[in-house]
Amino acid sequence: MIRAAIVGATGIVGQQFIVALQNHPWIKIAALAASERSAGKIYKESITDPKNGAFKWYCDEICDTEILRMPVQNALEMDISGIDLVFSAVESDQAQILEPKYAATKPVISTASAYRYEQDVPILIPGINSEQIALLDKQRKARGWKGFITPNPNCTTIGMAITLKPIFDAFGIKMVLMTSLQAISGAGRNPGVIGLDILDNVIPFISGEEEKVQKETQKILGTLSENSIKPADILVSCTCTRVNVLEGHTESVFVATRQPCQPDDVARVMRDFNPLKDLGLPSAPKQMITVNSDPFRPQPRLDRNTENGMSTTVGRIRKDPALENGIKYVLVSHNTKMGAARGATLTAELLIKQGYIG
Repeated sequence: MIRAAIVGATGIVGQQFIVALQNHPWIKIAALAASERSAGKIYKESITDPKNGAFKWYCDEICDTEILRMPVQNALEMDISGIDLVFSAVESDQAQILEPKYAATKPVISTASAYRYEQDVPILIPGINSEQIALLDKQRKARGWKGFITPNPNCTTIGMAITLKPIFDAFGIKMVLMTSLQAISGAGRNPGVIGLDILDNVIPFISGEEEKVQKETQKILGTLSENSIKPADILVSCTCTRVNVLEGHTESVFVATRQPCQPDDVARVMRDFNPLKDLGLPSAPKQMITVNSDPFRPQPRLDRNTENGMSTTVGRIRKDPALENGIKYVLVSHNTKMGAARGATLTAELLIKQGYIG
């Protein structure tokens, strides 16, 4: 079994990692770490409010009793000598400090954006840009690390990048326009003003989100060169909004392809796209893209949990006469499963399979 540490274990994403890993056939949770405030407590105490006794466990799934009894270490002082892999679920400012410290000796898979845009750091989505794993060898050599850092994409990027890949391979892409309707869970857990602001409302701005989606999509679909990734020659423009939905990002995507294609062609290449089929990865969906022909789908409430939240659902594939070779569609992607801890777990499984971990 691969022995894994979860850093940032008391936060929402850290809890999602616990859910993804607590019954995993290949990976065992061997250490939990968080801030100095939580260090020295058992995990149950660290997520219990000392003022009112409220148990701050935010996942629908139950946390194993064994995990609740585990000690929480200080992330800055965590002993990783017996650890094979570190999952980082901390904010970007903390990641800047902690992740290189761990990567000096151990593989680090992160949900933070801190290192996504470094030249020698791939933003991996298994089956989409798996060939970019080779960049990790360059990263290790250039930085003098025994380990490495590889981050997840932004949770808004991931669904769109997955759906663009078969179109990109089959027809080429000149331009992508996207408008997102993002779930409130993507903003973290805040019962105060932010929670009140979203009621009866749409928030038309998410700081930094649009720039992340644009840059990450080009990098993910880019070409691996000697020491970096050459971004794909695709124009990407988007508007990112927050809506009153708990889980699941909905995105309206407009694509100008380089070669003419029909909606049926796009539906076919999406249905046929199954790059993880024969790899035997425990978290992999049977279909990375689920195409639904019902004109009223996808909907986040109905489709976000398709294949345990690991398949991106696409519907309303149609021609767009306003664009040359224009195609448009709607997708729903689970932002806290494929877009966070379960997606990072899938990356770990692929890296284990390819000998980079363990």
